[in-house]
Amino acid sequence: MKVRTCNPMLAKFLIEQYGGADGELAAALRYLNQRYTIPDKVVGLLTDIGTEEFAHLEMIATMIYKLTKDATADQMKEAGLGAHYANHDSALFYSNAAGVPWSASYIAAKGDPIADLYEDIAAEEKARATYQWIIDLSDDPDLNDSLAFLREREIIHSQRFREAVEILKEEKDKKKIF
Repeated sequence: MKVRTCNPMLAKFLIEQYGGADGELAAALRYLNQRYTIPDKVVGLLTDIGTEEFAHLEMIATMIYKLTKDATADQMKEAGLGAHYANHDSALFYSNAAGVPWSASYIAAKGDPIADLYEDIAAEEKARATYQWIIDLSDDPDLNDSLAFLREREIIHSQRFREAVEILKEEKDKKKIF
């Protein structure tokens, strides 16, 4: 992950994708949890994407770390991270950009495969939008390249979940699998 300069404000925005409701941690846990009640035909998809989301979480963590590692207390405060600094210094902590701690309530699992997959599609689309908005706020072209990669992966995940919905709808119509 290339980062050109210390930029705690940009780090604050990225924290949304670290510990926010539509961030990488919530996505990884959502998909890996849902796979226990999803038909075998698509369980591998949830496993693969859930695992990939953990890799994305690591990428975001690296970006945040590099954006804040040389920040002074005053820079953290100016960026709106004063409370974070007071509680954690520059350590990573699962929260959203507003400082609200991560919550298990972010994890959706209905037990109905179609409902869960539609939730997953929505989660990917919200993450895609958030990545775009962070890119719009960033002036770091190197970081933006990494963010654009992550945004594109969200699009691919959404497409794969849409395909899974169609597969399960066909199976449901044929065999009443759930």
